This record gives sequence, C-alpha cells and structure tokens, in this order.
Amino acid sequence: MTNPRRLDARSLRGLAHPLRMRLLDALRVHGPATASGLAERLGESSGATSYHLRQLAEHGFVEDAPGRGKGRERWWQAVAQGVAYDSADFEDADPEVRGLTEVFLQENAARHARELAGWIATRDQLSPAWSRATDMSDMTMRLTPELALELIEKMHALIDGYRDRAPEGDTPEVRNVRIHSHLFPIDRP
Repeated sequence: MTNPRRLDARSLRGLAHPLRMRLLDALRVHGPATASGLAERLGESSGATSYHLRQLAEHGFVEDAPGRGKGRERWWQAVAQGVAYDSADFEDADPEVRGLTEVFLQENAARHARELAGWIATRDQLSPAWSRATDMSDMTMRLTPELALELIEKMHALIDGYRDRAPEGDTPEVRNVRIHSHLFPIDRP
C-alpha cells in the first residue's frame, strides 16, 4: 500500500459520499473484501456496495485484490492507507466541489467522533499494555499559519516513520491503531 493519497477536485468527486467513505475505511481497517461481505458488515445492500466500489475504483481508491476470489467473486482492496486533504487545493473551487468538500469534512468529523466513542465504550476490554498505550489529548497554543503548517508536516513525518515498524505475522499484541490529528484555529472570526 502507498502513503495517503492527496485529494484533488476529481478524486473528491469519487470519494465524497458517506457510503463510499465507509467502504474505503472498512477496506483499510479490515483488509480485502467482497461487495457482499462489505454489505453485510455495513448493513447495506450488495448492489449499493458493488456500485460504490466501482466508483471508488474508477477514481483510484480501490482495486482488485490479487489472488483472491473464485469465478465471479470479486475481491477489493484499498490502494492507499489514507487520504490527505489540503484546503489550499480547494480555495478557488466551484460551488459543486465546495459542497463535496463539506460532505467529505463532515463525514470525517462524524467518523472520528464514532471511533472515539467506540474506544471509550470498549476501553475496559483492552489489555493493560494497550490501556497504557492509548491517548486522548488536546493542547492549545498560539501559532502563525506558517508555524501551524510546519507542525502539521512534522507530525505527519513522525507518524509515517512508524508505518512499517510492527513485527510481521500473528503477533498477539499487534493491533491496528487510529491516529486522529486535528489542527485548527479556535478563535472564530
């Protein structure tokens, strides 16, 4: 898998739909799956998941999973580990793209909230090692836009440095983790 894919207006058109975002996330978290398997996992019809998977494939977010499936059974996998959204890429966007940007950002915020709520509800089921290795922090500081961009770039570089460090195979304590990073001004105009 490649590093996060940077969104542009065309790719945003292919992704900014609640079900497509959920499908892509499920493939990233749980690995390759069929449209019917994803439909069952997400409580959707297989026709809907199949259609939206084809749309994601057309825009380069998912692809056929090699070596999977028999006959007509089609397995899908995510192409990248995530997506990167840079608001500067959409400053002069037309109204349609601005609307899609809103859908994308609202869906991401809702997903982050669901994931946090899910962790809070099940955190007592974690091993003591994992309980100590979780974090929910917030910090406030004064920055210029230039310093904020520098901080974001350094945080992303630090996170990228950990991508391939987990041991291979079925190591009992290896888990998928989600890292949410938000940086935004809190002083509203």
